[in-house]
Amino acid sequence: MRFGLFIPQGWRLDLVDIPVSQHWPVMRELAAYADSSSWESVWVYDHFHTVPVPTDEATHEAWTLMSALAATTSRVLLGQMCTAMSYRNPVYLAKVAATADIISGGRVQMGIGAGWYEHEWRAYGYGFPSAGVRLARLDEGVQIMRAAWRDGRVSFDGKHYQVDGAIVQPKPLQDGGLPLWIAGGGEKVTLRIAAKYAQYTNFTCEPEGFAHKSRVLADHCREVGTDYDRIVRSANFNAVVGETEAEVKERIARLRARQVTKADEAAVDAMLSSVAAPESASGTPEQIVEKLTRMRDLGCEYAILYFPEAAYDRSGIELFEREVIPALS
Repeated sequence: MRFGLFIPQGWRLDLVDIPVSQHWPVMRELAAYADSSSWESVWVYDHFHTVPVPTDEATHEAWTLMSALAATTSRVLLGQMCTAMSYRNPVYLAKVAATADIISGGRVQMGIGAGWYEHEWRAYGYGFPSAGVRLARLDEGVQIMRAAWRDGRVSFDGKHYQVDGAIVQPKPLQDGGLPLWIAGGGEKVTLRIAAKYAQYTNFTCEPEGFAHKSRVLADHCREVGTDYDRIVRSANFNAVVGETEAEVKERIARLRARQVTKADEAAVDAMLSSVAAPESASGTPEQIVEKLTRMRDLGCEYAILYFPEAAYDRSGIELFEREVIPALS
């Protein structure tokens, strides 16, 4: 199993009480830590408004962070989980991503999906089209990006996007362009798009759900003629790690105390329930190894970990590195 680490960027109220002037140093230093340790990749979310509810707390922009992290790390792969296709014109996004890839020396991944957070869609003037339209844009946008990175020039006449001789030079350093992580578990459309284009997928970390989505993906691969075994399946895991179960509870309680100063208690409790859920990577190292071993046996080859404490306390990350990663790598 391979491992990625989310960098706190404010979206999940994970920079609360840290002065804005210190947000980038916190993010940069955590990425540098990951760069020098056992993580294969670092990740950010592509969102504009906080969860569990929109607040005035900071949410730093994903692709700006990509370039900043590209310039301040040297080894780790860099990804977004996941870029919403409709937030940026796809050929413009291909250009941005190519530039970030060059800055990084060829380490940027493209996590891409249809987008879902209605509040920020409407607030930023994107409307909120139907799921069918959002997914159709995803399919067309991925085709545009792939052609732009492959050829350095692209024309496309689709239902949702039109491109007329757009030049994307220089191309990314990676042959064929950025690896595509198609994120989402929609069974009729999203997983079919993944079967057609993805090198990686990302869907639920709940074991039975993961196994089911994998079977659906395999069916789509057979239909479109893709080698299912060449697609790396991944999942995201919330993680609060402690030496004992009591310590895990204490850590979650500290998170709650900080977040309820900024958002409604019921909303915070709903969000933190996913941190302590059975399918999470929270618990003692022994418990987490058991959970992730089951996922690995189901075909989950890549785990991306979100530690909600990361901006304040790295001890849980360090414990995970010492006792979980070696048991599963």
